[in-house]
Amino acid sequence: MKKLISYLFLFVFFILPFYVFALEDDTLTLYFFHGDGCPHCAEEEQFLVTLQEEYPELVIEQYEVWYNDENADLLAKVNDAFSITRTGVPTNVIGSTVISGYSEVTGKRIKRAVEFYKSHDYVDVVSKIKEETYDKENPVPDEFGKDESKTDDDLTIDVPLFGKFNLKNFSLSAAAALIGLIDGFNPCAMWILLFLISVLIGMKDRKRMWILGVTFLVTSALVYMLIMLSWITIAVKITTIVWVRNIIAIVALIGGIWNIRGYIKSKDSGCEVVDDKKRKKIFQKIRKFTSEKSFILAILGVMGLAISVNLVELACSAGLPLVFTELLALNETTSMMKFLYTLVYIFFFLIDDLVVFCIAMFTMKVTGISTKYNKYSHLLGGIIMVLIGILLIFKPEWLMFNFK
Repeated sequence: MKKLISYLFLFVFFILPFYVFALEDDTLTLYFFHGDGCPHCAEEEQFLVTLQEEYPELVIEQYEVWYNDENADLLAKVNDAFSITRTGVPTNVIGSTVISGYSEVTGKRIKRAVEFYKSHDYVDVVSKIKEETYDKENPVPDEFGKDESKTDDDLTIDVPLFGKFNLKNFSLSAAAALIGLIDGFNPCAMWILLFLISVLIGMKDRKRMWILGVTFLVTSALVYMLIMLSWITIAVKITTIVWVRNIIAIVALIGGIWNIRGYIKSKDSGCEVVDDKKRKKIFQKIRKFTSEKSFILAILGVMGLAISVNLVELACSAGLPLVFTELLALNETTSMMKFLYTLVYIFFFLIDDLVVFCIAMFTMKVTGISTKYNKYSHLLGGIIMVLIGILLIFKPEWLMFNFK
């Protein structure tokens, strides 16, 4: 009997505490910040139920942030601790890993994070934030994120001249190239370029011709890019708001239907934004700028023309740049990647103008792109905008190309 009591004493005071500690050590906590009425949050809640059934050691703490100020303050502290600029729900934190948004893809990523932290060191960062013991100056590294990036190396190829390129980003790059190319076949810009070329060809100074022409194209590209980058900055901040995204979707649908209607009804695909009276005024300005004796004044005049043309192009393209900036905002990429994707868009946007200009300068003949191609680009652009508009409303996660 004494031996039994002794064994029981040893078990209770020595063995049991270690067993309990081991159980506690195996416990993982997933912090789920959500909003009441958020459709993606509701989808994730269903996913988390099945996830918890699969992983009994997983503890899920839910925080509603739209109607609970205390929870909203905690999310703000979490965003600050992790230096998150794009706020919104759902936001998931496990260990030192933050996973924003929810889709089938992010669900798989959450599951991989759980698997990772089951077999690796685990630091409950949110718990430290709640206890006000977390040191933001010495952040806990995202070990899971580092492990995920290792798998990315298998999908990275080295492209001559362009450097390393991740194949996971191909879909977004392809979208940038395709939409940019379609946007480039813009009759509102092409007729101005063609008239500018016809005036330049009449000059005897080839150097002046090249400089003025390149100035027009480069200025057009820079202005267009700056407008798109400013839109991206705004879109990243507001795209998590469902009604804002739906408004952009409606704009895309209207623009797409308008383009398709124009393809069906119009025999010619000329610019419908600028009437004949305005065209004559622009022609007069082009003649005036290019004939300026002062080379600097001629350059400034061409730059001013390019800026005004871009404003016309934005109206004529009927939302393609807006749709693309929304795509970038939906995909969780770095600011540098957003900039590079925009560069890809601008390059393909400008490629038809570059081809037409270079052919004209070398052959000294004005050769434009057939209005037939412009017309078909309106049809293709319209179809793409309608599809993206529908997906933005019903399945925005399908537009998240940059899968993680």
